[in-house]
Amino acid sequence: MNCSECDREAIILQRYSGLHFCSEHFLESVRKRVYSEFRRQVHLRGGEKIAVAYSGGKDSTLTLLLLNEIVKPMRNVSLAAIIVDEGIAGYRDIGLPIARDFCKGIDVELVETRMSDELGTTLDEIAKIKRSQSTCTYCGVFRRKLMNSAARGIGADYLATGLNLDDTAQGIVMNIFRGDIEKLARMGPHDVVQEGLIPRLQPLRKIPEKESLLFCLEEGLKFHDKECPYAHEAVRNTYREMVAKIEEGSPGTRYSILAGYDSIREALRKSFPPAELKTCACGEPSISERCKACELLDEIAHRTVRSN
Repeated sequence: MNCSECDREAIILQRYSGLHFCSEHFLESVRKRVYSEFRRQVHLRGGEKIAVAYSGGKDSTLTLLLLNEIVKPMRNVSLAAIIVDEGIAGYRDIGLPIARDFCKGIDVELVETRMSDELGTTLDEIAKIKRSQSTCTYCGVFRRKLMNSAARGIGADYLATGLNLDDTAQGIVMNIFRGDIEKLARMGPHDVVQEGLIPRLQPLRKIPEKESLLFCLEEGLKFHDKECPYAHEAVRNTYREMVAKIEEGSPGTRYSILAGYDSIREALRKSFPPAELKTCACGEPSISERCKACELLDEIAHRTVRSN
C-alpha cells in the first residue's frame, strides 16, 4: 500500500484516520502534532528553562528529542533532562548509560537524582517489605517528588513529561471509574502556576504509544526498552487493557476520550479549583501538612521496624 501523501511505500496505517504514511510523512505527522501541542500548552517569552522528565524510554526520548528541536534555535530558552534512579537492579542501571549517551549526543544537560540519596531507600528495598499498596504506587509518588524537587533546583519553569495518548486516555478513564473527579480536574497539562509546584507539560498527549515507538525506530534512536520488573503490579494495567480492547474494535476511541475530557476540562477546574498548597517539612508543596511521599516514608519506616 502506498502513502496517502505520495507514491512511496507506506510503513503504517493509522486506523483511526484511515491514512497510510511512508516513513517521511509519518515522521512529519508526529512532529507537527507534537510541535503544535507544545506551542498550545506554553507561550515562551524568553528566559525560560524547560526540564524533561526523562527515563530513557521511547516516550521520554521522543519528548526530549522534539523539544530540543523546538528550543535549540531559541537563544534565550534552555532545556535540561532529569532522570530518577529508583534503585531497581537490572533495570535502571541498564537504562542510565543509554540516557547519558543520548543526552550527550544531542548536547542536553542531564540531571541525575537518586532515590537512595534523597529518600534513604530504594524501590528494590521497598518491594521486599510488607506494604499497604503496590510497588508502583510508591514509585509514582516518590518519582513525582524527586522530579519536582530537581526541576525546582535547576530553576525550571516547566516540567515536560512523556505521557502519550494511551497514558492520557487511561488516566481519564481510571479517574472517572474511581469517581475521583477532583484528580480528573487536576490532570495536566497545567496552566496555573502554584508555589513550589513546577507546571507539567504533555507534548505527546496526542501521539499513540505505537506511533511513539515507530518514530524512535524510524529515526534510529537508541532507547531503554526493558520493562520494569514491578510493572505487573500497576493498577493502571486493568484500564490499559480496557482502553486497548475498545480501541481495537472502534479505532479513534482514545482520541474521543481525550476530546471529551478537553471539552469539560474548564468546567471541571471551575468546580475543583487548585487547592491552596502548604509546605511540607521536606520542602515540597502539599495539600496537607505532610506530603504524600513523607507519609509513605513514615509508613515504610514503621513497617520496617515491626518486621525487625
